[in-house]
Amino acid sequence: MDRLLSQEEIDSVFRSLAEKSRAEDASKKAVPYDFRRPDRIAKDQLRAIHLLHENFARNLASSLSAYLRAYVVVNLVSVEQLSFAEFSQVLPSPSCLVSLAMRPYDGNAVLELNPSLVFPILEMLLGGSGRSGAKINREITEIEQSILDGLYRIILHDLQQAWAPVTTINFTIEARETEPQLLQIMAPNEAVLSIGLEIRMAENTGMMNIGMPSIIVKMLRQKFDQQWSVRRAESSAEEQARILRLIKPATMYLDARLEGPRLLVEDLLDLQPGDVLQLDYPVPKPVNVLLNGKPKYRGFIGVSGNKRAVVVEEFYEFAD
Repeated sequence: MDRLLSQEEIDSVFRSLAEKSRAEDASKKAVPYDFRRPDRIAKDQLRAIHLLHENFARNLASSLSAYLRAYVVVNLVSVEQLSFAEFSQVLPSPSCLVSLAMRPYDGNAVLELNPSLVFPILEMLLGGSGRSGAKINREITEIEQSILDGLYRIILHDLQQAWAPVTTINFTIEARETEPQLLQIMAPNEAVLSIGLEIRMAENTGMMNIGMPSIIVKMLRQKFDQQWSVRRAESSAEEQARILRLIKPATMYLDARLEGPRLLVEDLLDLQPGDVLQLDYPVPKPVNVLLNGKPKYRGFIGVSGNKRAVVVEEFYEFAD
């Protein structure tokens, strides 16, 4: 216990402590990654999708109110990214599900209506008030499915109109199902964009859920960016530079014209060699310089080497 440590032993202790500290710091920086989930959708794109479906909810509320002749309220509840297995697990069973084609894009989306909404809507479409309050939990019949076709047309039309500012998607029904586990249109680990909307009408409240493949949404990232660039009141310097690069190769036609007196065609045909044509255009008077046929500048005719030229002096001022 009375033995003194040598300098080499002291240095060795400090080196081991420093290495241990570096190892702990590296473990703190490490972030766990779930390989079953694809890359996440960017937050700014999620915000844009949230605003897009808020507009969809408002339009759908108006459309359903007119179609059902009842006061309908539609609220956007959530927009999040889940795996298809997680999305399917939160859906009630049995339920009313349809598989939607998304032309011209490959892949299918899912639209689900809770039974707490479907049966009151059927009652209202068949002449009832939808206020019976009876809780029905069964699969819908083929006749009931055909009655709901008009409702689906309204929902898909408003959904298509909501996506129109970003891209044209033609939503059409490809298959119908009542059990979420039987609707195998995607792999369980495939990421989907889950959109939940709450619908309230009469004394009934239920959810409508939409699941869209995340890969299609990520493919549209550039279109979302273009939509927001159009909405911005002032473009950034980078955006102005990008537009300038795009228009630089464009071809423009520049003309300098001496606009003198007009002449009849018959007088022009009677001209003979030796005739003098007076233009009545003073030398100090500037000429109009036309850009693609429209006056843009004023200048003076000159010579540059062996070619005619025009010296631009000022911008052309249009008369009020």
